[in-house]
Amino acid sequence: MQTYQPITPAIIEQLQALVSEKNVIIDNDRLEVYSHDEVTDQRYHHMPEVVVLPETAQQIAEIMKLANQELIPVVPRGAGTGLACGAVPIYGGIVISLENMNRILEVNVDNLYMVVEPGVLTDDVQKTAKSHGLFYAGDPCSGDSCFIGGNVATNAGGNKAVKYGTTRHQVYSIEVVTPLGKIVELGGRLNKNTTGYCLEQLMMGSEGTLGIITKITLKLLPLPQHVIDLLAIFPDIESAIGIVGKVTKAGITPSCIEFMDNETIKMVERFLNEKLPNSDTGHYVIIQAEADNEDALDDKAILLDELCNAHGALQILVADPQKIWRARKAFSEAVRHESLVMGKEDIVVPIDKIPEMMQEIAILSKKYQLITRTASHAGDGNIHLNILKGTMPDSQWDEMLAALQHELYAIVYRLGGKLSGEHGIGYKRKQLMQEYTQPAELEMMRAIKLALDPNQILNPGKIFDI
Repeated sequence: MQTYQPITPAIIEQLQALVSEKNVIIDNDRLEVYSHDEVTDQRYHHMPEVVVLPETAQQIAEIMKLANQELIPVVPRGAGTGLACGAVPIYGGIVISLENMNRILEVNVDNLYMVVEPGVLTDDVQKTAKSHGLFYAGDPCSGDSCFIGGNVATNAGGNKAVKYGTTRHQVYSIEVVTPLGKIVELGGRLNKNTTGYCLEQLMMGSEGTLGIITKITLKLLPLPQHVIDLLAIFPDIESAIGIVGKVTKAGITPSCIEFMDNETIKMVERFLNEKLPNSDTGHYVIIQAEADNEDALDDKAILLDELCNAHGALQILVADPQKIWRARKAFSEAVRHESLVMGKEDIVVPIDKIPEMMQEIAILSKKYQLITRTASHAGDGNIHLNILKGTMPDSQWDEMLAALQHELYAIVYRLGGKLSGEHGIGYKRKQLMQEYTQPAELEMMRAIKLALDPNQILNPGKIFDI
């Protein structure tokens, strides 16, 4: 690992000259906010030496040149809503916060695209598109608090990935500042392109280790004309999860298929102080379907109702969209309310392997006597398994979690899955990445990192070690 130099008063002065004094933070109380993301375990928190709030790509480029010259680590940061410590400055140095780069630069209604800076809230992207009669398909559960730049950097998933794909499927092009301080535009507003390496796709999902995203051209779609949200309530997890394959096989492409187990429903109910249907015993599958006309939507709703009934549903309701999605999106906050420290496993398996994976999770939960809360983007194979620490002593917790993860991920990879469906690797899952990734695959990643960032300046210590 590279040996880094400390921030000196002279470096602070140079940063202030680049972005102005008001956009350089050195006060410890203000720095603390930038020492962590949404991971609450303080053992993963690390203080930056300075936080810089640039307003242009050129300012970021100059900061990167200075950091390379002085061998200072730089960590890019969006809204800090990550769950893998990807924006934590584990070696101190400079945090570049993109919160001041928060403008929507263009909305082109005729050609269906939007140009934004990285610090725009994802919710504002969605609302702006809707105000023009258009639709932005990216829909992470933290949309009201996360930045679009962070979505792109981590290739955020979310509720609608089953139909529309993840964030990288919503992007035409990106402007990036490279680790060496060059500004480059990657991709293009094109429907096809085989002109060399697909570098924009490489950057998206690289968690800020290969470049800092400074501008994004997003794809927009016509706003869906007719939408229905169905809540299917099942007596057991097996029948609830099993409906996913039935829906897919029937030729329906829903925009969302979300699962919440009964303990999770009760937890959300307590957190929101709001009664939810059949919360005493039921397990939820939320299915959202879209159509161009009412007749087509009715046909889909009837077919979904028949499929769920045939698969043992206790009840199928036309849900109040605001109420049911508020309950689903409250999942992460409700878990934190129950336990500040938890294992947030973000596993992803092939869709047809979800029933088997859920059975294996139940076996492991019983074996380790776990308190778990589970929700899933069931339509794309992504399972959020939250393991609550509660009052367990740290030493017992660390030992249990390590043993559980070893068994859990052996099963995940046996089923053809991966460590993370959407939260990323960051700092928190780095050792698991080392253990479960093919050595040759890691070698390729390290070679790319060193080629683009020879001084190992940009977000060092994330995803893997050099």
